[in-house]
Amino acid sequence: MQFAITEEQQAIVDMAQRFTADEITPHAAHWDEHHVFPLDTLHKAAALGFGGIYVDEEHGGSGLTRVEAALVMEAMAYGCASTSAFISIHNMAAWMIDAFGRDELRAKYLPSLTQMNLIASYCLTEPGAGSDAASLKTSATLDGDHYVINGGKAFISGGGVNDIYLVMASTDPSKKARGISCFVVEKDTPGLSFGKPEKKLGWHSQPTTAVLFDDVRVPAQNMVGNPGDGFKIAMQGLDGGRINIGACSLGGAQRCLDDAVEYVKARNQFGQRIADFQNTQFMLADMRTHLEAARALLYIGANKVSENAADKTQWAAMAKLMATETGSRVVNDALQLHGGYGFLMDFPAERFLRDLRVHEILEGTSQIMRHVIGRDLVSD
Repeated sequence: MQFAITEEQQAIVDMAQRFTADEITPHAAHWDEHHVFPLDTLHKAAALGFGGIYVDEEHGGSGLTRVEAALVMEAMAYGCASTSAFISIHNMAAWMIDAFGRDELRAKYLPSLTQMNLIASYCLTEPGAGSDAASLKTSATLDGDHYVINGGKAFISGGGVNDIYLVMASTDPSKKARGISCFVVEKDTPGLSFGKPEKKLGWHSQPTTAVLFDDVRVPAQNMVGNPGDGFKIAMQGLDGGRINIGACSLGGAQRCLDDAVEYVKARNQFGQRIADFQNTQFMLADMRTHLEAARALLYIGANKVSENAADKTQWAAMAKLMATETGSRVVNDALQLHGGYGFLMDFPAERFLRDLRVHEILEGTSQIMRHVIGRDLVSD
Protein backbone atom coordinates (compact mmCIF):
# COMPACT_ATOMS: atom_id res chain seq x y z
CA MET A 1 0.00 0.00 0.00
CA GLN A 2 1.16 3.52 -0.81
CA PHE A 3 0.99 6.01 2.07
CA ALA A 4 3.12 8.80 0.63
CA ILE A 5 2.67 10.92 -2.46
CA THR A 6 5.10 10.43 -5.31
CA GLU A 7 7.74 12.90 -6.47
CA GLU A 8 5.54 13.81 -9.43
CA GLN A 9 2.57 14.42 -7.17
CA GLN A 10 4.71 16.52 -4.85
CA ALA A 11 5.76 18.65 -7.81
CA ILE A 12 2.08 19.23 -8.63
CA VAL A 13 1.40 20.17 -5.01
CA ASP A 14 4.34 22.58 -4.99
CA MET A 15 3.09 24.24 -8.17
CA ALA A 16 -0.46 24.54 -6.80
CA GLN A 17 0.81 25.94 -3.51
CA ARG A 18 2.97 28.55 -5.25
CA PHE A 19 0.05 29.55 -7.43
CA THR A 20 -2.19 29.84 -4.38
CA ALA A 21 0.34 31.92 -2.45
CA ASP A 22 0.84 34.30 -5.39
CA GLU A 23 -2.59 34.51 -7.01
CA ILE A 24 -5.26 33.49 -4.49
CA THR A 25 -4.33 34.08 -0.86
CA PRO A 26 -3.46 37.80 -1.20
CA HIS A 27 -6.83 38.56 -2.83
CA ALA A 28 -9.27 36.14 -1.21
CA ALA A 29 -10.50 38.46 1.53
CA HIS A 30 -11.19 41.20 -1.04
CA TRP A 31 -13.08 38.78 -3.29
CA ASP A 32 -15.18 37.69 -0.35
CA GLU A 33 -15.98 41.14 1.00
CA HIS A 34 -16.80 42.66 -2.39
CA HIS A 35 -18.25 39.56 -4.09
CA VAL A 36 -15.62 39.60 -6.83
CA PHE A 37 -15.65 36.81 -9.43
CA PRO A 38 -11.89 36.32 -10.13
CA LEU A 39 -12.02 35.44 -13.82
CA ASP A 40 -8.39 36.42 -14.47
CA THR A 41 -7.26 34.07 -11.69
CA LEU A 42 -9.28 31.23 -13.21
CA HIS A 43 -7.53 31.75 -16.55
CA LYS A 44 -4.16 31.66 -14.79
CA ALA A 45 -5.15 28.43 -13.05
CA ALA A 46 -6.14 26.93 -16.41
CA ALA A 47 -2.76 27.88 -17.85
CA LEU A 48 -1.22 25.53 -15.28
CA GLY A 49 -3.49 22.69 -16.36
CA PHE A 50 -6.11 23.11 -13.64
CA GLY A 51 -9.02 23.65 -16.05
CA GLY A 52 -9.18 20.00 -17.09
CA ILE A 53 -7.25 18.11 -14.46
CA TYR A 54 -8.64 14.66 -15.26
CA VAL A 55 -9.64 15.31 -18.87
CA ASP A 56 -7.60 13.18 -21.28
CA GLU A 57 -4.47 14.81 -22.67
CA GLU A 58 -5.63 14.11 -26.22
CA HIS A 59 -8.57 16.42 -25.57
CA GLY A 60 -6.49 19.21 -24.06
CA GLY A 61 -6.59 18.14 -20.42
CA SER A 62 -3.87 17.26 -17.93
CA GLY A 63 -4.76 13.56 -17.85
CA LEU A 64 -4.19 13.26 -14.10
CA THR A 65 -5.98 11.10 -11.54
CA ARG A 66 -8.51 12.06 -8.88
CA VAL A 67 -5.72 11.92 -6.32
CA GLU A 68 -3.81 14.69 -8.08
CA ALA A 69 -7.06 16.63 -8.47
CA ALA A 70 -7.70 16.40 -4.74
CA LEU A 71 -4.15 17.58 -4.03
CA VAL A 72 -4.68 20.60 -6.27
CA MET A 73 -8.08 21.46 -4.77
CA GLU A 74 -6.73 21.19 -1.25
CA ALA A 75 -3.79 23.44 -2.09
CA MET A 76 -5.96 26.13 -3.69
CA ALA A 77 -8.56 25.97 -0.90
CA TYR A 78 -5.79 26.93 1.52
CA GLY A 79 -6.15 30.38 0.00
CA CYS A 80 -9.86 30.43 -0.89
CA ALA A 81 -12.20 27.46 -0.53
CA SER A 82 -14.87 29.18 -2.62
CA THR A 83 -12.62 29.68 -5.63
CA SER A 84 -11.18 26.18 -5.39
CA ALA A 85 -14.67 24.69 -5.23
CA PHE A 86 -15.71 26.67 -8.29
CA ILE A 87 -12.78 25.24 -10.25
CA SER A 88 -13.79 21.78 -9.03
CA ILE A 89 -17.32 22.19 -10.41
CA HIS A 90 -15.95 23.32 -13.77
CA ASN A 91 -13.64 20.29 -13.85
CA MET A 92 -16.54 17.96 -13.13
CA ALA A 93 -18.54 19.36 -16.04
CA ALA A 94 -15.57 19.15 -18.42
CA TRP A 95 -14.95 15.56 -17.35
CA MET A 96 -18.55 14.61 -18.13
CA ILE A 97 -18.13 15.75 -21.72
CA ASP A 98 -14.77 13.98 -21.98
CA ALA A 99 -15.95 10.72 -20.41
CA PHE A 100 -19.40 10.43 -22.02
CA GLY A 101 -19.60 12.85 -24.94
CA ARG A 102 -19.26 11.94 -28.58
CA ASP A 103 -16.11 12.91 -30.46
CA GLU A 104 -17.82 15.90 -32.07
CA LEU A 105 -18.88 17.24 -28.67
CA ARG A 106 -15.40 16.79 -27.22
CA ALA A 107 -13.80 18.54 -30.18
CA LYS A 108 -16.28 21.41 -29.99
CA TYR A 109 -16.00 22.21 -26.28
CA LEU A 110 -13.04 20.63 -24.52
CA PRO A 111 -10.16 22.72 -25.92
CA SER A 112 -11.87 25.88 -24.67
CA LEU A 113 -13.05 24.32 -21.42
CA THR A 114 -9.62 23.07 -20.41
CA GLN A 115 -8.23 26.59 -20.90
CA MET A 116 -11.28 28.02 -19.14
CA ASN A 117 -11.98 30.26 -22.10
CA LEU A 118 -15.35 28.60 -21.70
CA ILE A 119 -16.47 27.94 -18.12
CA ALA A 120 -19.05 25.29 -17.30
CA SER A 121 -21.80 24.82 -14.72
CA TYR A 122 -23.38 21.59 -13.53
CA CYS A 123 -27.18 21.74 -13.38
CA LEU A 124 -28.87 18.96 -11.41
CA THR A 125 -30.55 20.45 -8.32
CA GLU A 126 -34.08 21.86 -8.62
CA PRO A 127 -36.29 23.74 -6.13
CA GLY A 128 -38.20 20.52 -5.45
CA ALA A 129 -35.44 18.01 -6.18
CA GLY A 130 -32.40 18.45 -3.97
CA SER A 131 -31.36 15.27 -2.16
CA ASP A 132 -33.95 13.36 -4.22
CA ALA A 133 -32.30 14.23 -7.53
CA ALA A 134 -34.12 11.48 -9.43
CA SER A 135 -37.41 13.34 -8.91
CA LEU A 136 -36.36 16.29 -11.08
CA LYS A 137 -39.07 17.91 -13.21
CA THR A 138 -37.06 19.68 -15.91
CA SER A 139 -38.08 18.06 -19.19
CA ALA A 140 -36.50 17.64 -22.61
CA THR A 141 -38.84 16.73 -25.47
CA LEU A 142 -37.55 15.60 -28.85
CA ASP A 143 -38.72 17.83 -31.71
CA GLY A 144 -37.05 16.92 -35.00
CA ASP A 145 -33.30 17.27 -34.59
CA HIS A 146 -33.62 19.32 -31.39
CA TYR A 147 -34.69 18.76 -27.82
CA VAL A 148 -36.92 21.40 -26.22
CA ILE A 149 -36.07 21.94 -22.56
CA ASN A 150 -38.47 23.42 -19.98
CA GLY A 151 -38.09 23.78 -16.25
CA GLY A 152 -35.63 25.28 -13.82
CA LYS A 153 -32.53 24.53 -11.76
CA ALA A 154 -31.60 25.98 -8.36
CA PHE A 155 -28.36 26.97 -6.61
CA ILE A 156 -26.24 26.81 -9.78
CA SER A 157 -22.66 27.97 -9.29
CA GLY A 158 -21.71 30.29 -12.13
CA GLY A 159 -25.33 30.86 -13.12
CA GLY A 160 -25.61 33.84 -15.47
CA VAL A 161 -21.82 34.10 -15.79
CA ASN A 162 -20.64 30.75 -17.10
CA ASP A 163 -20.68 29.94 -20.79
CA ILE A 164 -22.14 26.44 -20.90
CA TYR A 165 -24.43 24.40 -18.66
CA LEU A 166 -24.47 20.62 -18.25
CA VAL A 167 -28.19 20.09 -17.72
CA MET A 168 -29.96 16.98 -16.43
CA ALA A 169 -33.48 16.75 -17.85
CA SER A 170 -36.12 14.05 -18.13
CA THR A 171 -36.58 12.68 -21.65
CA ASP A 172 -38.85 9.86 -20.47
CA PRO A 173 -40.68 10.58 -17.18
CA SER A 174 -42.14 7.05 -17.09
CA LYS A 175 -38.65 5.65 -16.46
CA LYS A 176 -37.88 8.08 -13.61
CA ALA A 177 -34.10 8.06 -12.98
CA ARG A 178 -33.49 5.92 -16.07
CA GLY A 179 -35.31 8.47 -18.17
CA ILE A 180 -32.98 11.37 -17.34
CA SER A 181 -30.58 12.61 -20.02
CA CYS A 182 -27.71 15.10 -20.04
CA PHE A 183 -27.35 18.08 -22.39
CA VAL A 184 -24.85 20.82 -23.11
CA VAL A 185 -26.70 24.14 -23.23
CA GLU A 186 -24.92 27.32 -24.30
CA LYS A 187 -25.53 30.55 -22.40
CA ASP A 188 -26.88 32.55 -25.35
CA THR A 189 -29.51 29.94 -26.34
CA PRO A 190 -32.93 31.63 -26.71
CA GLY A 191 -35.23 30.86 -23.81
CA LEU A 192 -32.41 30.36 -21.31
CA SER A 193 -32.50 32.87 -18.46
CA PHE A 194 -31.21 33.28 -14.93
CA GLY A 195 -32.61 34.27 -11.56
CA LYS A 196 -31.26 37.05 -9.41
CA PRO A 197 -27.94 36.40 -7.69
CA GLU A 198 -28.48 34.58 -4.42
CA LYS A 199 -27.41 36.29 -1.19
CA LYS A 200 -25.31 33.63 0.51
CA LEU A 201 -23.61 33.02 3.85
CA GLY A 202 -20.36 32.22 2.05
CA TRP A 203 -18.86 31.36 -1.33
CA HIS A 204 -18.85 35.06 -2.22
CA SER A 205 -16.17 34.74 -4.92
CA GLN A 206 -18.59 32.89 -7.19
CA PRO A 207 -22.11 33.82 -8.35
CA THR A 208 -25.05 31.53 -7.68
CA THR A 209 -28.43 31.78 -9.41
CA ALA A 210 -31.38 29.78 -10.62
CA VAL A 211 -31.15 28.65 -14.26
CA LEU A 212 -34.47 28.75 -16.12
CA PHE A 213 -35.56 27.03 -19.34
CA ASP A 214 -38.49 28.26 -21.41
CA ASP A 215 -38.74 26.27 -24.66
CA VAL A 216 -34.96 26.15 -24.94
CA ARG A 217 -34.10 24.37 -28.18
CA VAL A 218 -30.89 22.37 -27.99
CA PRO A 219 -29.45 20.34 -30.90
CA ALA A 220 -29.92 16.62 -30.32
CA GLN A 221 -26.19 16.21 -30.94
CA ASN A 222 -25.61 18.20 -27.72
CA MET A 223 -26.79 15.24 -25.67
CA VAL A 224 -23.96 13.84 -23.55
CA GLY A 225 -24.07 10.05 -23.78
CA ASN A 226 -27.27 8.29 -24.80
CA PRO A 227 -30.89 8.95 -23.83
CA GLY A 228 -31.39 7.86 -20.24
CA ASP A 229 -27.69 8.10 -19.31
CA GLY A 230 -28.05 11.40 -17.46
CA PHE A 231 -28.60 10.12 -13.95
CA LYS A 232 -25.70 7.68 -14.27
CA ILE A 233 -23.49 10.51 -15.53
CA ALA A 234 -24.61 12.79 -12.72
CA MET A 235 -23.92 10.19 -10.03
CA GLN A 236 -20.50 9.30 -11.41
CA GLY A 237 -19.69 12.99 -11.54
CA LEU A 238 -20.72 13.34 -7.93
CA ASP A 239 -18.28 10.63 -6.81
CA GLY A 240 -15.39 12.80 -7.96
CA GLY A 241 -17.11 16.02 -6.93
CA ARG A 242 -17.49 14.73 -3.39
CA ILE A 243 -13.78 13.97 -3.21
CA ASN A 244 -12.93 17.45 -4.44
CA ILE A 245 -15.28 19.22 -2.03
CA GLY A 246 -13.83 17.17 0.79
CA ALA A 247 -10.36 18.26 -0.32
CA CYS A 248 -11.50 21.89 -0.29
CA SER A 249 -12.61 21.43 3.33
CA LEU A 250 -9.21 19.97 4.22
CA GLY A 251 -7.37 22.86 2.59
CA GLY A 252 -9.43 25.52 4.35
CA ALA A 253 -9.17 23.72 7.69
CA GLN A 254 -5.40 23.32 7.34
CA ARG A 255 -5.07 27.06 6.73
CA CYS A 256 -7.07 27.83 9.87
CA LEU A 257 -5.09 25.32 11.95
CA ASP A 258 -1.81 26.86 10.79
CA ASP A 259 -3.09 30.36 11.57
CA ALA A 260 -4.32 29.27 14.99
CA VAL A 261 -0.92 27.79 15.89
CA GLU A 262 0.82 31.03 14.97
CA TYR A 263 -1.75 33.10 16.84
CA VAL A 264 -1.57 31.17 20.13
CA LYS A 265 2.23 31.26 20.02
CA ALA A 266 2.20 35.03 19.66
CA ARG A 267 -0.68 35.88 22.05
CA ASN A 268 -0.08 36.17 25.82
CA GLN A 269 -2.64 35.86 28.61
CA PHE A 270 -2.15 35.41 32.37
CA GLY A 271 1.57 35.98 31.95
CA GLN A 272 2.27 33.28 29.37
CA ARG A 273 1.65 32.33 25.78
CA ILE A 274 -1.78 30.87 25.05
CA ALA A 275 0.15 28.07 23.34
CA ASP A 276 1.65 27.04 26.71
CA PHE A 277 -1.71 26.19 28.25
CA GLN A 278 -2.40 22.46 28.25
CA ASN A 279 -5.99 23.08 27.15
CA THR A 280 -4.73 24.89 24.05
CA GLN A 281 -2.33 22.09 23.20
CA PHE A 282 -5.08 19.48 23.63
CA MET A 283 -7.34 21.43 21.25
CA LEU A 284 -4.58 21.70 18.67
CA ALA A 285 -3.73 18.01 19.04
CA ASP A 286 -7.34 17.01 18.37
CA MET A 287 -7.57 19.37 15.39
CA ARG A 288 -4.40 17.97 13.84
CA THR A 289 -5.32 14.34 14.50
CA HIS A 290 -8.84 14.59 13.08
CA LEU A 291 -7.59 16.52 10.06
CA GLU A 292 -4.92 13.95 9.23
CA ALA A 293 -7.41 11.09 9.65
CA ALA A 294 -9.84 12.79 7.29
CA ARG A 295 -7.03 13.43 4.82
CA ALA A 296 -5.99 9.78 4.81
CA LEU A 297 -9.56 8.62 4.20
CA LEU A 298 -10.05 11.18 1.46
CA TYR A 299 -7.01 10.06 -0.52
CA ILE A 300 -8.06 6.43 -0.24
CA GLY A 301 -11.44 7.49 -1.61
CA ALA A 302 -9.81 9.49 -4.39
CA ASN A 303 -7.79 6.46 -5.40
CA LYS A 304 -10.94 4.32 -5.43
CA VAL A 305 -12.64 6.79 -7.79
CA SER A 306 -9.54 6.94 -10.02
CA GLU A 307 -9.47 3.15 -10.30
CA ASN A 308 -13.23 2.97 -10.87
CA ALA A 309 -13.43 0.48 -8.00
CA ALA A 310 -16.73 -1.27 -7.41
CA ASP A 311 -17.06 0.37 -3.99
CA LYS A 312 -15.96 3.85 -5.11
CA THR A 313 -19.33 5.49 -4.33
CA GLN A 314 -19.27 4.33 -0.72
CA TRP A 315 -15.67 5.45 -0.22
CA ALA A 316 -16.35 8.83 -1.83
CA ALA A 317 -19.32 9.26 0.51
CA MET A 318 -17.27 8.31 3.58
CA ALA A 319 -14.47 10.64 2.50
CA LYS A 320 -16.80 13.59 1.94
CA LEU A 321 -18.67 13.00 5.18
CA MET A 322 -15.55 12.90 7.30
CA ALA A 323 -13.61 15.62 5.48
CA THR A 324 -16.42 18.19 5.40
CA GLU A 325 -17.59 17.66 8.98
CA THR A 326 -14.01 17.56 10.27
CA GLY A 327 -13.13 20.64 8.27
CA SER A 328 -15.98 22.65 9.75
CA ARG A 329 -15.12 21.50 13.27
CA VAL A 330 -11.43 22.36 12.90
CA VAL A 331 -12.21 25.82 11.53
CA ASN A 332 -14.67 26.46 14.35
CA ASP A 333 -12.04 25.49 16.93
CA ALA A 334 -9.46 27.68 15.20
CA LEU A 335 -11.82 30.62 15.44
CA GLN A 336 -12.35 29.84 19.13
CA LEU A 337 -8.61 29.92 19.76
CA HIS A 338 -8.49 33.40 18.24
CA GLY A 339 -11.03 34.58 20.80
CA GLY A 340 -12.88 37.76 19.87
CA TYR A 341 -10.44 38.44 17.06
CA GLY A 342 -11.59 35.31 15.29
CA PHE A 343 -15.00 36.91 14.88
CA LEU A 344 -13.49 39.77 12.87
CA MET A 345 -13.01 39.85 9.12
CA ASP A 346 -9.40 40.88 9.73
CA PHE A 347 -8.66 37.20 10.34
CA PRO A 348 -9.39 34.44 7.78
CA ALA A 349 -11.10 32.01 10.16
CA GLU A 350 -14.53 33.64 9.94
CA ARG A 351 -14.42 33.51 6.11
CA PHE A 352 -13.44 29.87 6.09
CA LEU A 353 -16.14 29.12 8.66
CA ARG A 354 -18.74 30.57 6.27
CA ASP A 355 -17.27 29.02 3.11
CA LEU A 356 -16.86 25.50 4.48
CA ARG A 357 -20.33 25.29 6.00
CA VAL A 358 -21.99 24.65 2.63
CA HIS A 359 -19.67 21.71 1.94
CA GLU A 360 -21.83 19.63 4.29
CA ILE A 361 -24.81 20.33 2.00
CA LEU A 362 -23.74 20.41 -1.65
CA GLU A 363 -22.74 17.36 -3.69
CA GLY A 364 -24.96 15.42 -1.28
CA THR A 365 -25.73 16.40 2.31
CA SER A 366 -24.07 14.70 5.27
CA GLN A 367 -27.36 12.90 5.84
CA ILE A 368 -27.35 11.56 2.27
CA MET A 369 -23.73 10.46 2.71
CA ARG A 370 -24.77 8.46 5.77
CA HIS A 371 -27.65 7.00 3.77
CA VAL A 372 -25.29 5.92 0.97
CA ILE A 373 -22.86 4.34 3.42
CA GLY A 374 -25.50 2.67 5.56
CA ARG A 375 -27.47 1.35 2.59
CA ASP A 376 -24.35 -0.37 1.31
CA LEU A 377 -23.74 -2.01 4.67
CA VAL A 378 -27.19 -3.63 4.86
CA SER A 379 -27.77 -4.44 1.19
CA ASP A 380 -27.84 -8.11 0.17
